[in-house]
Parts: sequence; structure tokens; C-alpha cells
Amino acid sequence: MERKNLKKELVIFGIVFLIATLGMHHKEWISHPIEHLMHLSNAGAYGVGAIHPIIFTLVIYLIIWIPRGIIRLFKKKGQ
Repeated sequence: MERKNLKKELVIFGIVFLIATLGMHHKEWISHPIEHLMHLSNAGAYGVGAIHPIIFTLVIYLIIWIPRGIIRLFKKKGQ
């Protein structure tokens, strides 16, 4: 059962990653996606550089996960 939950959370993380990436850089992904990926190592997004997509995705995922965790906690107590 735990493996199924982990797989579900990884899918959610991946969806958040895709939506955030396409939402923030849609013009770059449409006009020059390969060049955009090649310049990732030179990215200076708030000082976190090349790992900024993962960090921003993690922050968004945690913001989404907190209410889900609270709801899940109350559902388990009620059972």
C-alpha cells in the first residue's frame, strides 16, 4: 500500500512541476525549448541556480500537501 501512495505523490509532484514550468516559461518552451534547457546551468533564479525548478516545485507541492495532510489526519481520526 505504501508503494502505491509514493507513486501517487510522485505523479502529483510531476504534475505540479509541469504546470509550474509551463506556466512560468511557456514562451520559452514554445519558441526555443532546447536552448532554454541548455541555459539552465546559468540560471540565476533567486540565487538557487540550476536547481530552481525543483526547489520551486517542492515549495508549491508542500503548500498543496499541508491542507491535504490536515484533511487526511481528520479523516483517519473519524474512522
